[in-house]
Amino acid sequence: MAKGIEIEKRSFEIIASRMKKKTFQELELPIVMRVIHATGDFDFEDNLRFHPEAIKAGIRALKDGKNILVDVNMVAAGINRRLLERWGGSIISTISEVGDQAMEEGKTRAEAAIEKTIDEKIGIVAIGNAPTALLKTMELIDEGRFKPDLVIGAPVGFVNAEESKDALSKKPYPFITSLGRKGGSPVAVAIVNGILRLMQG
Repeated sequence: MAKGIEIEKRSFEIIASRMKKKTFQELELPIVMRVIHATGDFDFEDNLRFHPEAIKAGIRALKDGKNILVDVNMVAAGINRRLLERWGGSIISTISEVGDQAMEEGKTRAEAAIEKTIDEKIGIVAIGNAPTALLKTMELIDEGRFKPDLVIGAPVGFVNAEESKDALSKKPYPFITSLGRKGGSPVAVAIVNGILRLMQG
């Protein structure tokens, strides 16, 4: 067994032995463990919330060749492109293209980037940094202008991060989120890559 694979296997064994054994659905547990592995933080065992259809919806979307819309380039950089492209999907990140538009419209770049890409055959929205991107996503869905299959909302921070994720956790459509202030790009990446790994099984 390759050294890296061996280390990862041992890491997951340690994580499994230290978890509180909370009840998760069969497909949810590997995602929770992958987030803990990415962050070193066992609080995510308590913080993560899943809509009952979230993971199945994400898998269906990716198997249909749909794309993943991300809020920042750091999320884009962490997603396993090789696994994604096997199913025909791409990563969409336009935050670096919308600076002038955002300034003219009085929006954050993250908001403008989300609005710019709603017609790009989006299956999953993965937000790890910007609460404004998550709020804009939910607004567009509520207005009927945007219909992603799964929203992954894990922004980190002290301004609107907690509130935006709490709002997402109450939505009727498929979501995965982390309650509270904790989150970040590594969390969003770990969730997406966890779903991609489940598809290989």
